[in-house]
Amino acid sequence: MAYPTPLRFLIDQFSRFPGIGEKTAQRFVFYLLRQPQADVIRFARALMELHDSILLCRVCFNYAEKTPCATCTDPNRDQETICVVAFSHEVGAFERTGEYRGTYHVLGGNVNILDGITPDKLRIKELVERITRSDTKIKEVILAFNPDLEGESTGLYLYKLLMPYGMKLTRLARGLPRGADIEYADEITLADAIKARREV
Repeated sequence: MAYPTPLRFLIDQFSRFPGIGEKTAQRFVFYLLRQPQADVIRFARALMELHDSILLCRVCFNYAEKTPCATCTDPNRDQETICVVAFSHEVGAFERTGEYRGTYHVLGGNVNILDGITPDKLRIKELVERITRSDTKIKEVILAFNPDLEGESTGLYLYKLLMPYGMKLTRLARGLPRGADIEYADEITLADAIKARREV
């Protein structure tokens, strides 16, 4: 079907989202058309302000409204433990478990030489600086990566890099099936993985 140009453009934009196909994108667009104009304007305004209102925390590199973020400045968090993840959305997965009370460090990806993602393109240097220059002695670093080739490669690289610094290095227990994504793991599986983490 030949849609009017504005509809076709929006369908194409929604189709670019991860996991969203043509039919789902069409449903999104027609849903928006059925909504009151004021609601659509609020939605559009939120999209336009997204990049202006969200920052990267200068400590953990998670998305936040201010820097340092609320997690990094929370006195009730265990500042001696850092959970290292590849992407910001994985922080939310750990927070939903209610089990982890330490801090985070977001690398911004996984080591993947074939795709040109070398360690120098990730926030690994910042992690090392955080460990060595921190006012608080870091006692544990949790290497929390997906149990796939990229995650395993990143974890192994960090293990070799951080081992000389003397803190305990742990990784998630194997409660997560191989090939699973942390973001889509249920809270119980992820909570068990945190509780049963072990030294690398």
